[in-house]
Amino acid sequence: MTTDVLQGKALRWPAEWERQEAVWISWPHRADLWQGGLEELTGHYADLAALIAPHAQVRINAEEKLHDGISQLLTARDVRNYALYNHSTNDVWCRDHGGIFVARTDGQLQIADWTFNAWGGKFAPWNLDNMIPAKMAESLALPRLSSNIILEGGAIEGNGEGLVLTTEAVLLNSNRNPGITKSEIEAELQRMMGTKQVFWLGAGIEGDDTDGHIDDMVRFVSRDAVVSITEPDARSPHYRNLAENNEKLQDLRTIDGHKVEVVALPMPAPLVAKDWRLEQLPASYANFLICNDAVIVPIFNQPKADDRALGILRECFAGKQVIGFDARRLVLEGGAIHCITQQQPLPTT
Repeated sequence: MTTDVLQGKALRWPAEWERQEAVWISWPHRADLWQGGLEELTGHYADLAALIAPHAQVRINAEEKLHDGISQLLTARDVRNYALYNHSTNDVWCRDHGGIFVARTDGQLQIADWTFNAWGGKFAPWNLDNMIPAKMAESLALPRLSSNIILEGGAIEGNGEGLVLTTEAVLLNSNRNPGITKSEIEAELQRMMGTKQVFWLGAGIEGDDTDGHIDDMVRFVSRDAVVSITEPDARSPHYRNLAENNEKLQDLRTIDGHKVEVVALPMPAPLVAKDWRLEQLPASYANFLICNDAVIVPIFNQPKADDRALGILRECFAGKQVIGFDARRLVLEGGAIHCITQQQPLPTT
C-alpha cells in the first residue's frame, strides 16, 4: 500500500450510508466515570457490538490486558466478527477521539487526525485518546494527515459530496480554537477531508458536554435530506437553539444548488439524573449509527416517543433495518450510539 499522504481535492469524506468494512469503538475501563458500575456498562457495550457485528466488523480500541475479558463478553453473545487492538484510551468516545476515515482518489483510505482536547479541556487526562488516530493508522497501514486544529468527529456531519454541517458553538469556541476564524476552519476541512462547502449552525442542545455537537441535532439521511431535532415546547431549554437552527436549515443547499429536505425528528421527554453532574441529560434520537443495512437508534424507555422516532427514521431509511437500542446508560455521561462509534468505509480498490 502506498504511504504518500494526499490533501484537498484528492480526498472525499464518504457519507455514513456508504458501504462500511468496520465500526470502531473504544472499550470502557474506568469505573470512576460511570454511575451504576463498570460491569453493567461493559455489558451494554457488548450488546451494542452484537447489533453491529452482523453488518460490519467491530474493531475495538482497548489496552491488551482488557482483551480476554472483552472476548468473554462478546463470545457469550455469540459475537465472532470482531478484532481487538492494543490501543490504550482514556475514555470511550471514539467518534470524537478516533481517526476519521476519508477516501482518496486512488481508491484507498486515509485517516484524518485532528487534535483532541476532551471538549475544551473538560475531562483530563486525554493524552491517550489524542493518540488513537495515529495508532489506528499504524495498525491498518494507512496514510495519516494531521492537523493542529481541535475538532471532534461528532462536531461535523457530511453528505459524501463535500457538504459539511457544523456549529459555531463548538468549532469557534475559545476552549478549542481561540482566534481561529470560520474561513480558516473551512480551509482546514478542505485540506484534511476534501470539504467543498461548510454550513454553520449556532448552538446545541442543553446538557451537552461537547458544547453543541451536530450529531445530536442534524443528520444527513441522504445527499439531499436531513433529519433535524425539534422541540415544540417553548418552556424547554432546547427550544430557542433548535428553533434558530431549524430556521437556518431552510437555506441549506447541496453542492449543486438543490434545496435540502428537512425532516422533523422530535426530542424525547427530558431525562433527568438525580445526584449527578448533568441536571438534564442530552438525549436525542439523532445520535444514531448507520451501519450498512442497519440503523441503530438510541431509545430511552419512552414507548410512545421512541416508536414515533423509529417510525420517522424507518421512512427515511427505507430498505434498512432500523433497530432501537436503550441508550439511557450512555447519556449519563453525555453521549449515545453515534458518539461511541466511528465507521470505517470500504475502500474502492
